Amino acid sequence: MYAAASGMKAAETQLNVISNNLANINTVGYKKDRANFEDLMYRHTVAPGTKTSGGEPSPTGVSLGLGVKTSSTQTNFSQGTPDVSGNPLDMAIEGRGFFKVTDPNLGTVYTRAGNFDRNADGKLVLGTATAGKLLDPEITIPPDATKISVSSDGTIIYLQPGQTTFTSVEGPKLTLFTNPDGLLKLGDNLYAETEASGTGVEATPGQEGAGKILGGMLEKSNVEPVEELIGLITTQRAFELNSQAVQAGDQILQLVSNLRR
Repeated sequence: MYAAASGMKAAETQLNVISNNLANINTVGYKKDRANFEDLMYRHTVAPGTKTSGGEPSPTGVSLGLGVKTSSTQTNFSQGTPDVSGNPLDMAIEGRGFFKVTDPNLGTVYTRAGNFDRNADGKLVLGTATAGKLLDPEITIPPDATKISVSSDGTIIYLQPGQTTFTSVEGPKLTLFTNPDGLLKLGDNLYAETEASGTGVEATPGQEGAGKILGGMLEKSNVEPVEELIGLITTQRAFELNSQAVQAGDQILQLVSNLRR
């Protein structure tokens, strides 16, 4: 019964992961999660290799497993589909890397979301509702700038009134991590560096293994609805099977308790 109950708990964890993936199917730059499981300890009645009555080592043993547990949740950083947004300051990363932004409360954090806009000072910030999250290093675009475009290496060019030549400014750098799975998810499309992720290394987009910048586009979530729905059905069936095992154990105990001499 306890082994089956641990299976129900594992299925519940899997359901929470799938639900979160489906809820973020339209979240810019979201990367889907996967729950990993491992079996629990075993009770060895007879260990493999135990000497038999004939003095020979037993080729097999008798081991009873005690259930399952969640070992980790792993993020899938596969590429999301770029989508034209209509905002020239939007940027999608095609390949490896994260944008580095500065939050007044969290400090330096990282994101794959590229829905940038300008604040009142003309500085690029992450989204209009999160004006405190400045792109790092800071980039300022004049309020009267027109015909803004972003090249694949992140360079931003724009035209100002009364001028006939475009002005160019150095665009954002991308930060690479040895183990992006080790980043700490903070919500708001933000990640924090940890010892598991390794120290972030800045690189110019399109160089040193960093991805390219796609201006005027946003990276969509990499959640595949069909895969998640299949996983949802499988998880539901696993929960049902384990609950039936609990019911069977309960019925057996009921029969035992009703035995008469």
